[in-house]
Amino acid sequence: MDVLRPVLININGRIYRRNVIKEEQYEEEEDYSYMGPPEIEDFAADETCDTNLIEQTDKGYRCAIDVPSVLYKYIIGKKGETRKRLEFDTKTSISIPKQGVEGQIVITGSHKAAVSSAVTRVEVLVESFRKKQPFTHFLSFPLNDPKIQEGFLSFKDEVLQQYSQDHGVEGSIFQNPAKLHLTIGTLALLNDTEVRKAGEHLQECQNFIRDITEGNPLQLEVTGIEYMNDDPAMVDVLYAKVNVKDQSDKLQVIADRLVEHFVSAGLMVREWDRVKLHGTVMNTLFRKDSTVEDTPGRQTMSEREAFDARNILKKFGDYHFGGFELNTVLLSQRYSTDCTGYYTSAGSASFS
Repeated sequence: MDVLRPVLININGRIYRRNVIKEEQYEEEEDYSYMGPPEIEDFAADETCDTNLIEQTDKGYRCAIDVPSVLYKYIIGKKGETRKRLEFDTKTSISIPKQGVEGQIVITGSHKAAVSSAVTRVEVLVESFRKKQPFTHFLSFPLNDPKIQEGFLSFKDEVLQQYSQDHGVEGSIFQNPAKLHLTIGTLALLNDTEVRKAGEHLQECQNFIRDITEGNPLQLEVTGIEYMNDDPAMVDVLYAKVNVKDQSDKLQVIADRLVEHFVSAGLMVREWDRVKLHGTVMNTLFRKDSTVEDTPGRQTMSEREAFDARNILKKFGDYHFGGFELNTVLLSQRYSTDCTGYYTSAGSASFS
């Protein structure tokens, strides 16, 4: 990093410098030091937290922050160094629950400005390392209707019968028919409270969803296949195309609005300008891990053996998997299975 031109980030209108400190325990520890101009810094020191209440006590000031237990270690640091540095710099005391115990990080100090400064620094650390957590849930439109599953299994049988000699084509790279779906967006929900919050937000979305659908299920057609990259002879993902029967863009609008809502709520990171709606039918990631979820933008491409899809595309380019009635969007839990074979649901919103 160029010390004369450090990387700056903007959080809630304040500018912070990012310092990268190498440590053995983590890949890197990021320390964000406040870089605002003097007049802004003085103002920020006197104001209370935007989202956390600083209380006055007999001994000074106190502020409690909700932080998932999985992130405690990043506030503590190796041998407690991060917490010690924060406490020294801000002249505060930072109390953190035992690892694995959900609770609140409590910051106390003699001066309100000191507590406010410590809260800000802890929140920046939490936000930084939150982004590095693997996703735990995703919003999905289920495509596992019996008619679609039947059409998919026929597609799989025909492909394997006719083109199993093509490079990389084998049964292990086909999707589990019970888990056919459209991924809308992914979320890293780090404790039960965050899962419940996400479910509540999805329920809030039900109003605008029903406005778009006019209170009716969407009649969908799953027809045609496409591939992700630019070389049909070296394909990693083959997906089915999904369209609304009346040719409207209602499904796309719902997906984009859902992402907009969850990004605004701080529960999702925007990865694309528009949601890429696709139902994966073949994915080379399944070759090594049949439980992996199809999540654009978050897949590891290393050590993947692509397959030759030229003959499949030529023969099944307009393949009709079937039509069905979609009436729900789900908050699905990664690496899970419910009684139907689909992902376990942590929340839902219906179209009618």
